[in-house]
Amino acid sequence: MTFFKYCPNCKSQNFEFPNNVRFHCNDCGFTYFHNIAAAVAVIFTFEDKILFTVRNVDPDRGKWDLPGGFIDPNENAEQAACREIQEELNLLILPKDLHYITTAPNNYLYKNVPYRTMDIFYECQLKSDVLKINAEDEISDLIWVKRSEIKLNQIGFVSIQKVIKEQYCIEI
Repeated sequence: MTFFKYCPNCKSQNFEFPNNVRFHCNDCGFTYFHNIAAAVAVIFTFEDKILFTVRNVDPDRGKWDLPGGFIDPNENAEQAACREIQEELNLLILPKDLHYITTAPNNYLYKNVPYRTMDIFYECQLKSDVLKINAEDEISDLIWVKRSEIKLNQIGFVSIQKVIKEQYCIEI
């Protein structure tokens, strides 16, 4: 299955796009590489709790997520994490507050376009669990969940499920 119906260059239907990775038009030679996108996620901890956002948009509307988002051009991962947290939670954090955890691949289906992402995870310990939503269009709720009470099936993205399970020893 492909999200292209025609070559974006010549409108031909004579193209190949195996696994939605490399689009190649057999008529005009146009080639497009649908490479991965880089994204960041921050695991905020306070005492024995982890902060989850509740998604207010698709994909995975209503599921648990972590604050974060896509890295913009000319940003490094730490800058993107700090910017996203400022935008979503109106919380000022600095790169030195972030502790790298790991990376994990993810699939992000947005408006029927399958984006593959490489999610970069950081942890940031907070001294208070009082936060507010700044991006209500993206986030419907903030919830602090004790590590022992996390339900992996409530989490929307496979990359987050994997990292939470592996890093925080969460049982299914």
